[in-house]
Amino acid sequence: MARANRTKYALLGMLSLAPMSGYDIRQFAAESLGHFWQESYGPIYSTLKRLLAEGLTIRRVEEGKGKPDRHVYQLTKKGRNEFRRWLLEPAEPQVPRVELLLKLFFGPQVPSAASLEHVRRHREQQRAALEGLNESIARMHETYGDSPYFPYWQLSVRAGQLRLEGQIAWCDEAEAALADLARSMIADR
Repeated sequence: MARANRTKYALLGMLSLAPMSGYDIRQFAAESLGHFWQESYGPIYSTLKRLLAEGLTIRRVEEGKGKPDRHVYQLTKKGRNEFRRWLLEPAEPQVPRVELLLKLFFGPQVPSAASLEHVRRHREQQRAALEGLNESIARMHETYGDSPYFPYWQLSVRAGQLRLEGQIAWCDEAEAALADLARSMIADR
């Protein structure tokens, strides 16, 4: 399935929770889905136009009163049915694109200190992301703890926590392996 189609269903899903503007969708995605799904403004707005043209959403304009008007999108019955149909389909496997691993794969072409620094930086980024995710789940629990969605949201957050914890553990192993490689290269000289 093409990325645009997955964007379509991500937007339908967010709109299934509440009517939202494109800005609202971007904010909601960043705050709640950001650890496993990200969208930039371009695909959001072009997909919203397509959803409107396909009859999956309707749009109302809220007057901005000194600000730009807000275009708020809401699912139609057709849109809700399309989203539910997609939810029942099996998820397609996806191969992640990880720039760090690409750089490590070709690591012998640069000093080992560069690879080591990449791993250290990645570890700190993962620690910061884990801290943010832990704060996010606390806020979600406080705000949505009684929602029927909350247990499902917890599952996605837990997957993110485990992924980040795994990344941190991998960084520890990678740093040790790179340090061993650097020592063996010095010994071989």
